[in-house]
Amino acid sequence: MARVAVVGGGISGLGTALMLGRRGHRVTLFEQDARQAGADLNRDFFDWGRPRVPQAVQPHSFLAPVRTVLHAEAPDVYADLLARGAREYHDFDWFGEHPPHRAGDEELVTLRTRRIVLEAALTEAVRREATVEVRQGHRVSGLAFEDGDPVRVTGVRVGTGVHHADLVVDAAGRRSRVPAWLTEIGCRPPVVESHRTGIAYLCRWYRLRADGPRDPGRVKTGSTAPFALAGVFPSDNDTFALSVVLSTSDPTRAALTDPAVFEAVARRFPATAAWLDLDPEPHSAVLPMAGLDNRWTSLVDEDGPVVTGLVNAGDSLVHTNPTLGHGVALGLLAGRHLATHADRIAEDPAGYHAWTVQALRPWFDAQVTADRVAGERLAEGAPSSDRRAAALAACAFDDPVVMRARAQVRHLLQPADAAYGTDEVDRHLTAWLADRPDFAPGHDGPTRDQWEALIQADTFVPALAAAAGETR
Repeated sequence: MARVAVVGGGISGLGTALMLGRRGHRVTLFEQDARQAGADLNRDFFDWGRPRVPQAVQPHSFLAPVRTVLHAEAPDVYADLLARGAREYHDFDWFGEHPPHRAGDEELVTLRTRRIVLEAALTEAVRREATVEVRQGHRVSGLAFEDGDPVRVTGVRVGTGVHHADLVVDAAGRRSRVPAWLTEIGCRPPVVESHRTGIAYLCRWYRLRADGPRDPGRVKTGSTAPFALAGVFPSDNDTFALSVVLSTSDPTRAALTDPAVFEAVARRFPATAAWLDLDPEPHSAVLPMAGLDNRWTSLVDEDGPVVTGLVNAGDSLVHTNPTLGHGVALGLLAGRHLATHADRIAEDPAGYHAWTVQALRPWFDAQVTADRVAGERLAEGAPSSDRRAAALAACAFDDPVVMRARAQVRHLLQPADAAYGTDEVDRHLTAWLADRPDFAPGHDGPTRDQWEALIQADTFVPALAAAAGETR
């Protein structure tokens, strides 16, 4: 069994450490933040400043691989998640009555909860694991190594000492210092591929009132305008978040940090307006996040691994912006593979690197493509001209066959070409379009003129009143 040092105590680090420990490996987890998710989830979520984890306060929906990995590797964590208020949502719940079951349908489940709930459940499980030692508030400052071709990492430096390990896992996230440390000790540089998205997010958290309405009814969780997207993230313990996405070049972006402007805009999108009509209590300021990229950091180049004794996982390996919700799923999939093959990876990481390219890289590439298209469309403010793509998106909410294909793509179970490219999906889409010969891509959100009117200070108050009246 291997001695493993995990650098970083976020979700990927915690999950990897737990799965390694449960296979008998001796694991030491280093996390420089002295605070960790605890019993008071609301305090931890809203009051814990985490500048190194800016996505922590943004809304999350955890895709099928998260549930699948936890069911298989840590059913106690999954049960704890549900006990803490996380909720399951099956994609077929949209129809009320599910269609006849097919193999794989049981996987099409989203976990609706805040990130802090999953962190707390993982933290508690790791505390109980005798094979895992957590060194909270301990900052790793560098790598111990042996010269060679390639260099072999033999541990991590913490303070004035060295912690020796057969394998070091970099799970320190998007701002990991490990790539810089590798070049400092004479390794060939990691190969970094980065794509700036040009997309900005703004969200605000709410809680349903104990004596108020609980359900908006059968309402989609997303709405669109040519230049903006709006969505709802139902979450745990009566909380939910509203989110607005637009181009970083949009001159009105800063105005949306005003809660009144944010809500006025949200009321122009049917998806978010329906939840505001429940008269929820606001529980946060408007929380922006921008400067996002999709980044792949490979520790192998054309000559092979640039280092042995060390691999990366989670956002240190593949960082994607939150649009499609891939991050935690890809992180836990990598953690499970590491735990399953740790001894072999400690000897030679080439197989792990090959697996990441085969299993994870396609989803990174899909995200890059989707973000490029979305970023360009939002910046141009032009309606989509792709009739088939728009028809597939609309048809899914009427037809369970197309919804199944949509869900398989969304949950990282099949690539889009495979899921949508079947004769069955084509027949159902053709029939749906035959019933709607005048179908054209459209939007249910505001026009640009309506948007601009809400942003202007001199017209904001009457526009807000009008917006509220039109959605009630």
